[in-house]
Parts: sequence; C-alpha cells; structure tokens
Amino acid sequence: MSGALSRLSKIASQVINPTHAEEVDTAKESKNHRLNFHTLSPTAFLPRAAAIEPDAEAVYHITTNNKVLRRTYGEVADRARGVSYYLKKHNYTRVGILSTNTPAFLESLYGITAAGAVNVAINYRLKSDDIAYIFTHSEVQLIIVDAEFEDLLSDCRKASPLVQILIDTDTDAIEGDLCGPFDRAVLEGLKHDVDTGNKGWDGLEVQAADEESVFALAYTSGTTARPKGVEYTHRGAYLAALGNIIESGLNYHTGRCKYLWTLPMFHATGWTFPWAITAVRGTHYCLRKIDYPLIWRLLKEEHITHFNAAPTVNTLLCADSSASRLPSPVRVTVAASPPTPHLFETMTALNLHPVHVYGLTETYGPITKGYHMPSWDALPARDKYAKMARQGHGFVTSLPARVIQPDRTDGQLIDVARDGNEIGEIVMAGNICAKGYYKDPVATSKLWAGSVSHSGDLAVMHPDGAIQILDRAKDIIISGGENISSVALEAMLATHPDILEAGVVAVKDERWGERPKAFVTVKNQAATTGADVIAWAKENSSISRFMVPREVEIVAELPKTSTGKIRKNVLRDWARGVRSE
Repeated sequence: MSGALSRLSKIASQVINPTHAEEVDTAKESKNHRLNFHTLSPTAFLPRAAAIEPDAEAVYHITTNNKVLRRTYGEVADRARGVSYYLKKHNYTRVGILSTNTPAFLESLYGITAAGAVNVAINYRLKSDDIAYIFTHSEVQLIIVDAEFEDLLSDCRKASPLVQILIDTDTDAIEGDLCGPFDRAVLEGLKHDVDTGNKGWDGLEVQAADEESVFALAYTSGTTARPKGVEYTHRGAYLAALGNIIESGLNYHTGRCKYLWTLPMFHATGWTFPWAITAVRGTHYCLRKIDYPLIWRLLKEEHITHFNAAPTVNTLLCADSSASRLPSPVRVTVAASPPTPHLFETMTALNLHPVHVYGLTETYGPITKGYHMPSWDALPARDKYAKMARQGHGFVTSLPARVIQPDRTDGQLIDVARDGNEIGEIVMAGNICAKGYYKDPVATSKLWAGSVSHSGDLAVMHPDGAIQILDRAKDIIISGGENISSVALEAMLATHPDILEAGVVAVKDERWGERPKAFVTVKNQAATTGADVIAWAKENSSISRFMVPREVEIVAELPKTSTGKIRKNVLRDWARGVRSE
C-alpha cells in the first residue's frame, strides 16, 4: 500500500471507529510512559537511612560547650525534616550557609533541598565583602550561620538588609537556655508539619520534580576574580555521590564506615560526601577545625575508617608529634593539589592508604582516580609511589578524562599522544560535570567551549591512559626554552630530609627569561638554609640542572587556600618583594 493510501486508510478507520482510535492513542501513551524510571536526587539518602537503621549512629561531634554529641539517623532525619518545614512555612527558596563542619550544616544540606530550595554554602575564610557579594549575587533570603562567624555578615547586612539571619550556637541542647535560634527553628518546623497534616517526608521534595534542576550553588574561591557560582543539579550530585562510594571504598569493610570531616563541607558541597556517607549509613565525625592531635586521637580511639584531605593537611598530619602507625588501615581520599610520591610513601607507612583523586568545583569534586594496579607492588618503592601520584582515569560515573592539544586555532579537539610527554589541557564531559555558572553565560560558554568542560590544568597522558598533571597553565616556568613543571619540582624538593613543604614560582632571569624560585618550610625547626637546599639540588637529588631553583627561601608557613592549595599568586608577590599578606 502506498504511503498516501496508508494514511487515508488510518484516517478512515478513525472516522468509522473513533473508540478504537482512542484506545490506540491510550496504548501508545502508556507504552511511552517510563514506568521503570524515577528522578535522581541525593536527598533521598537520608530518609532511606532513617527507615532502614533509625538507631544507627549518624553523627559524632564535640560541641562548643565541649560536650560529645551523638545522634542517630532517626534523630538527624527528624531535625532535617524540621529545617525543611521551617523553610516551607516562611517561603524561603534560596538559603545560604556560613559554617564550619557541624551537625547543623549537615542537617541544613538535606533540609534545604527537601524544601525545594537552593543551598548556597560558602567559605567562612573569605573576606567579608566577598561573602556579601556571594550572598547578594545568589539572591539568598535566609542565611544559616554558625555563631562564630556572625560578624562576617556585617557587609552582607548592609548590602542586603532584608536577608534574614538564623544563628546556630552548636551546643548539645535542643531546648532550654542553651538552645539557639537554629534549634528553635527546627522545633518550629516540626510543629508546622504537625499543624499542616503531619505528612512527614511525604510532604517534602525527596525526589526532585526535575533532576536536572539546580539545587546548589558552589562558589569558586575567587582568588584572582570575583567568585563564580557553579550550578549543581540533583542528578549530578546523586551520581557523584555514588561514584565516591565506589571509588573511595566507603562500603568495603564489614563494619560501619566512620568518616572524619577534615574536608570543609562548604568546599564543592564537601565533594558530595554528605550524601555518600549517608547513603552507606556511615557515621559523620564532624570537626569544627583542623586539630592534628585531636585527629590522631579520633583515628586511634574511634577507629576512623575514612577521611578526605588535601596534600598539605596530610603532610602536616604525618609530621605531627602524635603520629604513629595505626593498627587498621584508613582510606584517605587525597585531592585539591597534586600530591608528591614522597607524601604517599610517608602516609602508607602510617597505615593511611591514599585514594588519589582529581577534580574541580566544576565537577562536584573528584572526577578521576589513580587506580592502584597489583603489578605496581613488585616495583621499586620510588616507581610505585610515582605511579600512585598520577591523577589516573575517569570515575565510574563519568566519561573518560581527556588531555587535548591546547590553543588550536581551528577549534578541533585533538587528544595528545599517549606517550607521557606531549602536554595538553585536561577536559571532561558527562554526568558529573556541573551545568554552568549562575548568571554568567559568558563564563559558562568559555567553560564548555567545544562541548567539553575545560579545567585549565596541563597534563600528559601515559600509555596506559592515565593522566598526570604537570601544572596550571599559568604556573609553568619557561626557562631557556625548557618547560619546568612547578608541581614536579615541588615533588622533588619534598624529598629533601629537612623540607616539609615546597612552593615554586617563576622569577625573571636576564639570561634564561625565567628561573624557578622555591619557598619551603622545614621540619622541626631544622637549621637548613636556602644555600644548603640549592647545593643538595645540584649534587644529591634527581633534579635536572636546568630545574634547580635560583633561590630557595625558608619561610615559617606557605600561603594556602581554604582547601589547602598553595596560593601561587601570593608567592609570586613574595618573589617580587610584596608581602601584603
């Protein structure tokens, strides 16, 4: 039958038998409806955990009134639900968080999203005017703030006087004199739930109506420009959390995962670990600040199984006087800046086993992992730990990471050779790349140029497909036509027996154009001088002659971001003699 005749026949049958036509349409609609589908949102992990094991320990925390607070999943779920109904009662749809790692922070992350609101958790180490900018730019209506940081909102109050402030006093009290405004808001929310039908979690948005909608804004540090609000979706955070469960081995042991919050929860929403730990019904050990003796006490007495930390935190932890080999292995997810092989060797000797990952705020935190191959254990220690320090392959919930040739004028995306030598830019795509930048289409377009998410990090790809970072593009040192990776040189300097940490930047050189200058901290107030380090670099190290620093300056402390990255922009100022910070 011809196409025209077929169409006429169908029309005729509908005219003759309209009931049959309606039945066919209904059947098609039913067939196309995805009964085997639900939207993804990590918010569901909390009520699920409370339903499965309400009495399981969810939170351990030492409060500001020096009490040990322990809460079950049933209690945490109830408190998060109270936050949600409080927000719904007052019609808050954008909520800021300014806090250290506390139970209130964790409860708010769940409560805000379950209320259908967007959370904006930011770095309390930022300057007051940057905090005001972020909360104004993100259009928050309410800010949940830890009492310690209330003073940081002075500029925000001037810029946005209508924004409401909700203070958490972080005590163990939930009522009475020590009960703060946040705790009272939780009780108000729970009462509002009862007054409006007692629907509990069924009355909240546990499953997102649209999994691609934005539920969080994670702001970049803004060290060289205004902070940008990275848009996180329900789907992206859910899949990133599942990736972290697998890649960090949160379910590998027979007992309960005990996770120590050394990583700031505000940083890329804690790399989605607030959801990952809850999904496996692990215990969140909340920390108000980095305290190395306390961390070692918790590792030993509470038998912590996991924590996340930047290389600098791990370096100082290993150098602490309380350090000693632990009886059971602890998995430490390491990221934020490229670690040195020497650090991994030191950590392993203490039974702190590195899980090396790489990522950005724009990728919900980790998006690649350095997978440890069994064959590496037969290698010499130096080679084994060098392989462990590579950034590796794409996450299980991501697409493979790529390294592309930079600055191609034709706009093509061409991968570098898998030879460990050709340098290119790391780019990503897939499920756990953020949507874009809030209210910044120009920056979003630049981020996603060529339909891949650009990192700005320079790397090589090895024959086995593993990527290895050499530097940020702006941190490569070009000396006499040779490219010097500041990351590689820092790793070599860290093998000096007296050096604790090293940061390297370029300084001008009349003959070579640029030469490296190193700023280093030393162990236990060692008497090593800069001249001693240079002599060692020339004679006793694996540092090539052209890489040897022209100057080495011993400093008391290296300038760092809130996530432990060395602030190279400050080191460059120091190298020019500017010491404003």
